[in-house]
Amino acid sequence: MKKMKLQSPDLSQDNIAKIRDLFPGCVTEAADESGKLLLAVDFDQLRQELSDHIVEGPQERYHLNWPGKREALITANAPIAKTLRPSRDESVDYDTTQNLFIEGDNLDALKLLQENYLGKVKLIYIDPPYNTGGNLIYKNDFHQSSEEFLTSSNQMDKSGGQLVANTDSNGRFHSDWLSSIYPSLRIARSMLKSDGVFVCAIDENEFSTLSLVLKELFTTSSWDHGYVSVVHNPRGQQGKNFSYVNEYLIFIYPKDQKKHLSDFLKDEVDARNLRDSGTESDRTDARNCFYPFIVKNGKIVEIGDVPQDSFHPSAANVKREDGSFEIWPISEAGDEKKWRYARQSVEAIFSDLEAKQGRSSCQIIFNKRTGTMRSVWAKARYDSSEYGTKLVDELIDGAAFSFPKSLWAVYDCLFAGTQPDEEQIVLDFFAGSSTTAHATMKLNADDGGKRRFIMVQIPQEISEKGVTNPVIKKSIARAKSALNKLGRPHTIAEISKERIRRAGVKILEGDCHPDWNKDVGFRVLKIDTSNMEDVYYRPDEVKQADLLTAVDNVKPDRTAEDLLFQVLVDWGVDLTLPIRRETVQGKTVFFVDDNALVACFDAGITEDLVKELARHEPLRVVFRDNGFVSDAVKINVEQIFRQLSPTTDVKSI
Repeated sequence: MKKMKLQSPDLSQDNIAKIRDLFPGCVTEAADESGKLLLAVDFDQLRQELSDHIVEGPQERYHLNWPGKREALITANAPIAKTLRPSRDESVDYDTTQNLFIEGDNLDALKLLQENYLGKVKLIYIDPPYNTGGNLIYKNDFHQSSEEFLTSSNQMDKSGGQLVANTDSNGRFHSDWLSSIYPSLRIARSMLKSDGVFVCAIDENEFSTLSLVLKELFTTSSWDHGYVSVVHNPRGQQGKNFSYVNEYLIFIYPKDQKKHLSDFLKDEVDARNLRDSGTESDRTDARNCFYPFIVKNGKIVEIGDVPQDSFHPSAANVKREDGSFEIWPISEAGDEKKWRYARQSVEAIFSDLEAKQGRSSCQIIFNKRTGTMRSVWAKARYDSSEYGTKLVDELIDGAAFSFPKSLWAVYDCLFAGTQPDEEQIVLDFFAGSSTTAHATMKLNADDGGKRRFIMVQIPQEISEKGVTNPVIKKSIARAKSALNKLGRPHTIAEISKERIRRAGVKILEGDCHPDWNKDVGFRVLKIDTSNMEDVYYRPDEVKQADLLTAVDNVKPDRTAEDLLFQVLVDWGVDLTLPIRRETVQGKTVFFVDDNALVACFDAGITEDLVKELARHEPLRVVFRDNGFVSDAVKINVEQIFRQLSPTTDVKSI
């Protein structure tokens, strides 16, 4: 039941709504002086709609704009004071794996990872929350103070990001969704290699707008785009007037890599009878196109010569003394036809030909490879129920997950956009149930590839609150029950991590390519506030006691390994590099990738320890600022390294 407005109607808005019904392109969203979003008329465009000649007005240009776009740009560029904290207990093969699982807000994660993986990601696959009117979206308002932000938030995640339901009654329905995803897309774009591929799954609600956003972000002469319709729900999902059986994949790829994409799905070919039909298909229309194929034991063994015009075979299939057959282009009615290609041309496509034996005859089939990717994927294996929901349910007993992607839909995207013969990074910053990680491991197991994955998932609570669909409510209840059995928090991130663990075990139990390194592990890193103490007071408010606490600027709950990863993030090195922990002169020392980085955050560092570390000649070394036994040792550190290891970059935290 709708509530009464209990106020007089806004006649101007009602009139504008009527104009929108007649001329939808002339009405948009705009903010008034107080910041309130209202419908507004583009009068220049309206005048043009009502005129049969060009009306003078603002210069025309092709662009996508919406209320909040400028704020979204600022959000993308704004720095954050956060870090990544390792979680060994939740990781698999922590010390040796090349894979990452980042738990936290995806925009924060991308900002933290940007320097480490700038221009290094081969493929980005994302399946963002669709703008259906009920899904939660991220909404960060950096104009508010922290107190105002906490007060105004109705729902908050652990990392401080605001999660709000974007209902279709919201005046900024499309704008809010675009503003929530735009900053992440901008940063992700910078992480993609020059020959990388970007793939985004989306449904009909925002397909058109997201296409425009991606075109804007990738508008250079180097990139191309394509669209694929995936039949993921053959039973159909009821809409207002349509039963939707498909969703979309938007592909952004480099133009010079188009050839690799054309190799996609090798078993999908345009199979056609090589015998010509229709007009100009007779033998007399092309003399060099009438010749026999020699078939033995169901296989084409050779191509016969073009006969003289006076020679006429007795049938389409002529048996020879050695048991083989001559296959001629003769129709069922006995008419002499021709093959589609001349004899010399067929030699070049011989490997794509096959003999198809019928009840009484044999046909020559040309499996023509189109050289392009199919724009419709309709195989049964793309069914998100059979190969998405049920698959997760089987891996994690009872953890039914709402609307996960089919494993094979993601698998085929990876197959299309990556190669097995070199180390390549796959990024998914809307990991969900980690279908992308599962698909990456499976594809590596099949072709011996060296692909690595980085998954990012916010620890969003799994809750029935606000859910009215009984099927989804049941699914949520089962997922929470499964997590209870595992003793894990009720979050999507927990299901995501557990799926990777179990999928890895199952893949190892099957047949694997002999060249695969069998890396099914992942290093868990969690987004948290900075390891360093926050300072909120003004200089005139500092007390003497505060100066004493400032001597140690590291938060008391942080470990040495926490500090190490903040250093790795700040230094922009690979976060999966092997880490070795050793005790040197009674102090804990970290060796990252042997001598790529050496770090010691203990107190009481002596000149002897500094000299011993310098003899390792590391590329980088870092100490705790207040960790030296004396100011004299601290002053001498750079001089010691200048003498023993002059190329080492020395820093402190």
